[in-house]
Amino acid sequence: MLKLFAKVCAVAVLAAGLTAAPAAAAGEVEVGISQVDLAGPVISTVKVTVKNNSSTRLSKLAVSFRGPVGWTVSPEVRTVKDAVKPGGSVVVDFQIRVPEPRPGFTIRTFTATATYAGGQAVGTSSQRSGTPLPNLAAAFNNVGVTDESNPAPGDFDGDGNSFSAQRLAAAGVTPGATVTALGATLTWPNVQPGTKDNAAGGGQTIEFAGQGQRLVLLGSGSSLSAVGTVTVWYADGTSSTGSVGFPNWSFQDAGTHGATLAISTPGRNTPAGYANAEYQYRVFANSVPLDPAKTVELVTLPSTGSLHVFALATAS
Repeated sequence: MLKLFAKVCAVAVLAAGLTAAPAAAAGEVEVGISQVDLAGPVISTVKVTVKNNSSTRLSKLAVSFRGPVGWTVSPEVRTVKDAVKPGGSVVVDFQIRVPEPRPGFTIRTFTATATYAGGQAVGTSSQRSGTPLPNLAAAFNNVGVTDESNPAPGDFDGDGNSFSAQRLAAAGVTPGATVTALGATLTWPNVQPGTKDNAAGGGQTIEFAGQGQRLVLLGSGSSLSAVGTVTVWYADGTSSTGSVGFPNWSFQDAGTHGATLAISTPGRNTPAGYANAEYQYRVFANSVPLDPAKTVELVTLPSTGSLHVFALATAS
């Protein structure tokens, strides 16, 4: 009995002295994604590389991969039998079904996740196809301002109504004029009344260079729910998104959706001419946050058709 008791005590002491090896930190594990063949329809092979930059072996490693919504990936997860030693790496393959390309400019984002004993690391990759629009003016698809002598081209709200160029001028807003809002200096569209002057819906991606704390949008809503998502693409390949909204141009509180009143004019142009002078028709400013340490390269506008954007600028 004494010998047995001694052996049990020895095992207990040995077990008490054992400690689990520290897990690798996420920053010490790199996840890379190979280029995806976007010339669909095709089944493309994608290689995901997991590199262990830590001083600890990666055990129980499982890797998952996903593409845009609706794209099928096989398999969903791959497990790695052997642990990855410090300084080592492992490559696993996935098959992804790429659909036929859509017309216009598109950015596709792919994500791979490496899960291991004690941690997780994520890698992303973005690929572009097509050419973005060169500026906001190239995305203009709606006539929001007309001359009182010729209101026919206007259709800001879908009913043939529009802002009056004369009333905007009385408020100091003429083609090419500057509008200050939310710490940004924005340029009103430098086009003549009766021509396309704002971007409404479509989710167009435009080239836009800037840096700051936030991206400020100048616009107005032609419905009570003019809210959409803005995606900002940085020069380093990363991106961020933000929700933005504008109140209805007349019949909604000016602070709705977090917006700020920027321009207010009495009346509007209707298909029959200037009218409704007893009401104010307004333009607002709203913003989405930016990473101030990064340079903006592209902006994807909201796809909401009732959200009209007249100008963009960054603010510190």
